[in-house]
Amino acid sequence: MIKVRDIEKTYESGSLKQTVLKNVNLEINEGEFLAIMGPSGAGKSTLLYQLGLLDHPTNGEIIIDGINTEKLSHDERTNFRLHKLGFVFQDYALLPELTATENVSITLFMQGVPRTQSDEMSAEALTSVGLGSRLHHLPSQLSGGEQQRVSIARAIAHNPKILFADEPTANLDSERSLEIMNIFLKLNKAGQTIIMVTHEPEFAQFTQRTVNLRDGSIVSDIKNATR
Repeated sequence: MIKVRDIEKTYESGSLKQTVLKNVNLEINEGEFLAIMGPSGAGKSTLLYQLGLLDHPTNGEIIIDGINTEKLSHDERTNFRLHKLGFVFQDYALLPELTATENVSITLFMQGVPRTQSDEMSAEALTSVGLGSRLHHLPSQLSGGEQQRVSIARAIAHNPKILFADEPTANLDSERSLEIMNIFLKLNKAGQTIIMVTHEPEFAQFTQRTVNLRDGSIVSDIKNATR
C-alpha cells in the first residue's frame, strides 16, 4: 500500500537547518495496523505527515497505492488526500458550532456528496463507532472519548484506503483510550489499513507491527505478537 524510498525532511530558518527525517525507507502492506513510536523529537509526527501527504519530504519518494505522490500536482495531491486518506488527530479537530453529523459530513461535502446521502453516510459512520444516539449533539455536549469517536467517524465515512492517527489517545483517560483502540482494532479486522503514532507501548501492542524512530531514523521494525 505504501512504499517510502529514502525520504528526508529538513526545515530551514535563515542559515539554520534541522534535519528531522534521515533516509527513511519503509513498506506498509494493505490491511496492516502499524504503530510508529519513539521519544519526543524522534520525528514520529513528521513521518506521519509525510505519509499522509500533509507535507512534502525534502528528498525521496512516497508511493501510495501504486502512485508516486511526489509527481502529483498540488491539486492532484489534495484530491488524492481527500478521497483516499483519513485522519484522526489528538485534539479531535471538531468544529464546535456543528453537530456530530455535520462534523462528519464536512469531508463528504468537500467530495461533492449530496446532503441527503452525506447525512446517511455520516449516521452510518457514527453508529459504527457507537454514537448512533449522539448524531445531533454538539462537541460541547460530548465527552472527550465521544469527541474522538466523532473524529474517527469523520475519517472513515468515505471509506479511505488508509487511516492515519496521530496520538489518538493522548488526551483521554485509560478507559476511553481502550475504547478508541478497540474501535481501531475492529476497523483493522474489517480490512482497514491503519498507521498510528503513539508514545504508549500498551497501545502499540494492539497493532501488528511497531516501527521505532530515534533522531529521525528507523532503529527497529518489529512484528508484534499475534493479537
